[in-house]
Amino acid sequence: MSKGRREDETGEREDDRPAKKKEQKIIYIDDGSTVADMSGTFRGGRKDARPRSTFKEKARTYFSVVKKMILPLLVTLIAFTVVIILFLFAAGKL
Repeated sequence: MSKGRREDETGEREDDRPAKKKEQKIIYIDDGSTVADMSGTFRGGRKDARPRSTFKEKARTYFSVVKKMILPLLVTLIAFTVVIILFLFAAGKL
């Protein structure tokens, strides 16, 4: 063993091994926005040209969602009513 060099259990010297590559540390910068926040994007090169929905489009979307929610709403109300009637019947107040 020479001065300044150490050997490990395999008999290799430290200087004979290939140098380890240093991992580059990734730095994330948080600007406070979410991934879904696309409000800063623009079309056609103008920053003030954001697509806006009309009242008719908003109303059409609202009523289509309400139509899809009516059946689950009614099923839930019927289920609650049946449970309440069962509880009243079990308590002898019906």
